Amino acid sequence: MALLEVVVEDVGGLAAAVEGGADRLELCAALALGGLTPPLSLIASAAALPIPVHLLARPRDGNFRYDDAEAALVAEDIKAAAQAGLAGLVIGASRDDGSLDADLLGQWVAHARAEGEKRGAPLALTLHRAFDLCPDQRAAMETAIALGFDRILTSAGEPRVADALPALAQLVRAADDRIVIMAGSGVDAASLPAILETGVREVHASCRVPLDDAGAAEQRFRFQSGPRQVTSAATVANMKAILADRC
Repeated sequence: MALLEVVVEDVGGLAAAVEGGADRLELCAALALGGLTPPLSLIASAAALPIPVHLLARPRDGNFRYDDAEAALVAEDIKAAAQAGLAGLVIGASRDDGSLDADLLGQWVAHARAEGEKRGAPLALTLHRAFDLCPDQRAAMETAIALGFDRILTSAGEPRVADALPALAQLVRAADDRIVIMAGSGVDAASLPAILETGVREVHASCRVPLDDAGAAEQRFRFQSGPRQVTSAATVANMKAILADRC
């Protein structure tokens, strides 16, 4: 059966994802911005879970071009993930032309390997959706393989993966079991069957639903822009049921 990774941004999401049967978690903060590095307190809570957790290391929103100070922050996040006992990392970096910054990624991969050796257990490595900005995704995939990444999280170059299924299928075929292609962005119960037809073995989804209406005061002060989105155990379970039925 294909694996379901659920991306979560708060402690309630951790519990809901596990309750619903998620196979793995991506841990982040600020999902509305595409995800940022989560706080240490949330990392500690996630480390106690019975399923693997991968940490998103992204120091700010915006592009994926990082200066030395920002790159050092990601290196510290890699160390924190290893020391907390998390299973893996989600990282990515770009050059000015949108291609992967292989030099910086190589430094982070080497650092992750060293931290894994220190603790006696390797860190799994996922290349995040900086991949989707690459002008030549086939070349970017070869770079990721050469660097030693285990998987690529991608929507195959479109904002929503359901709009790029032919390209996704081509990536899966080109990967040829050398690296895992994990489909993400807009994955839900309606789009999942068609996504699975591309041959992907892993899917990535938030499985969130609106909790309630945003409060007038919160919106006035810009503390909230709309209904709060929360991870739904029922949605996770439904996605898992679809995976079981299709595989």
